Amino acid sequence: MLSASEAGLPSLTPDNRMAVTVKNVSVTYKTSYEKVPTIKTALSRLGKGQKQVKIVEAVKDVSFDVPYGTTLGIVGSNGAGKSTLMRTVAGILPPNQGRIDVYGRVSTLLALGVGFNANLSGRENVVLGGLATGLTPEQVTDRYDEITEFAGIGDFMDLPMRTYSSGMFSRLAFSVAVHMDPDILLIDEALSAGDAAFRVKAQEKMAEIMKTARAMFLVSHALGSVKDLCNDCIWMHHGRIMMRGEPEQVVDAYMNFLEVGQTAITQEEL
Repeated sequence: MLSASEAGLPSLTPDNRMAVTVKNVSVTYKTSYEKVPTIKTALSRLGKGQKQVKIVEAVKDVSFDVPYGTTLGIVGSNGAGKSTLMRTVAGILPPNQGRIDVYGRVSTLLALGVGFNANLSGRENVVLGGLATGLTPEQVTDRYDEITEFAGIGDFMDLPMRTYSSGMFSRLAFSVAVHMDPDILLIDEALSAGDAAFRVKAQEKMAEIMKTARAMFLVSHALGSVKDLCNDCIWMHHGRIMMRGEPEQVVDAYMNFLEVGQTAITQEEL
């Protein structure tokens, strides 16, 4: 992935409205597994299966543009390629073919707390997280109080993160990511961070970011949240884009495809 400066492209302005461009991107990888055809065979081999290699085409020739001011929801069943696509946009996973251009600083909530060191304190991990996004030490210091207040974990900031509950860990990771003044925010199932009160606060913070960020990507099975927070939507299936349009229309088409009813439960779990 190339930044605008690396690619020799102009910085984003209101007259140059693309925040992200994805052109003919495909991501393929190999995975291995042990295949044991029958219980009898497994016993004769003392549990040892035959090693198989499977080629996974996670993303297949995907192209789309994300204009300035877009909050793009991405929906689809497990294995549709949503998370792989987000990791590729973030620059974590290189595409096998195609090109992605990103105009601005990216902050990710793809896997909360990736890069945190469990043996370090929350305070130290805030500094590491901020520096990893490209902020200066002075900028991290300026944001520190706001990050800790938002996370709401009190004195635990001075304790090693290995002592944190999963909820505390997620709250701090979320707080670090959303306080880095991102131009482009990538969110993959981060809305479940923390308890109910924190989830409300998290949604309010994301709504605030939407007013200033160049673009936001939201990958979620919480279809109600996609409808509420997004102004554009993509439905992926088996690595391809099936539909793009208004969130209400895309989500309804996706649910019809799955042959489920539009109940409160399905809108938060699919």
